[in-house]
Amino acid sequence: MVSSTSAAVPRRHLTITPASVIVVCVAALISIGLVVLFSASSPIKGGPYAYLYKQFIFLGMAIGLGWLAARVDLEQLRKFAWPIMGLALFALLLTLLVGISVNGSRRWLGYGSFRLQTSEFAKIAMVFALAHYLAINQSRLHDFVKGFLYPCLLIGSFAILIILESDYGATALLGSVGLILLFLAGARLKFLLPCVLGTVAAFAVMVALNPVRMTRVLSFLSPEEHKQDAGYQPYQALVALASGGVDGVGLGNGRQQNAFLPEAHTDYIFAILGEEMGLIFTLTVVILFGTIFVAGLMHVRRAPNLFQFLLVTGCILLISMQSIVNLGVVTSLLPSKGMSLPFISAGGSNLLLMGLLVGIVINSARTWERPKPLLRRRSLTEVTA
Repeated sequence: MVSSTSAAVPRRHLTITPASVIVVCVAALISIGLVVLFSASSPIKGGPYAYLYKQFIFLGMAIGLGWLAARVDLEQLRKFAWPIMGLALFALLLTLLVGISVNGSRRWLGYGSFRLQTSEFAKIAMVFALAHYLAINQSRLHDFVKGFLYPCLLIGSFAILIILESDYGATALLGSVGLILLFLAGARLKFLLPCVLGTVAAFAVMVALNPVRMTRVLSFLSPEEHKQDAGYQPYQALVALASGGVDGVGLGNGRQQNAFLPEAHTDYIFAILGEEMGLIFTLTVVILFGTIFVAGLMHVRRAPNLFQFLLVTGCILLISMQSIVNLGVVTSLLPSKGMSLPFISAGGSNLLLMGLLVGIVINSARTWERPKPLLRRRSLTEVTA
């Protein structure tokens, strides 16, 4: 006779993990994005459905990439860290040589209407290669050459190619994430601080020598003086946010996307959200991104090794810092810079990148929280009376 207490099956309780919170927040942001994108793209040639259909297609591809990233063995994938890095650098170089140029910037590869922005995928390739290098050289991080110079060269190889595409924002984002990971890995501050100061100074000089970027900075410092020229978009974004008030003017009733605010469906979609859905929804979006960041910090504390800690931290930083830049630009807290709002703005390349990043987070949640197997299975004689 089998003992009822011994044969009882333990109940499984639903537990809320940081990774599950991140997934819920991402799903909420995507839902909000699809709704506001329908309205923001309504005046565009082809109608609102053209961009909405395209967004759904890329969303399906992003979910597929996320599923693959969630299923792959990250430790086995480390064997291909250097080939992945080489492929990403080759794609950036190819973009500079034969890429599609739009408004003076050569950032895309593609054919016809299908385009991919290679710098988006270079971000995760850089994070992956840097995390791998820092993990295998963990004991040498106090050495100047192997613990600081080599990883800086790794980051710089991506940054140089991206800035040659005339994408200052992506360069700043990628460089910032790389230096933060280097700091978290344990690089010495006496090496890191001069590098940060020198990089900021060099970046400031490049901005000052670039008339377009310098005009954006001047319009940021004096928005009223430039509201009809370089500061037109930031000024109209503030008008949209102010017009929305607390409750918004109603979905589809906004005026700013009707030729008043350029790029309303991409870089400045947050302003349309504020005008039509009001302060409540704009604060909801900010809270969702803040929750992703806090939940990510709680999640990476459970990382089993330095490689996975840095990789997942890099994913969280790429999502959080890009959202900070976009929200800062739209609210005129930062100088104007074209950068998508993650999960919300129209744009296939960034959505595919976000799918990969979330997939890696889900992957880590699956492997880090996997229960340990029993040492041995109890025999039937041990549970029989």
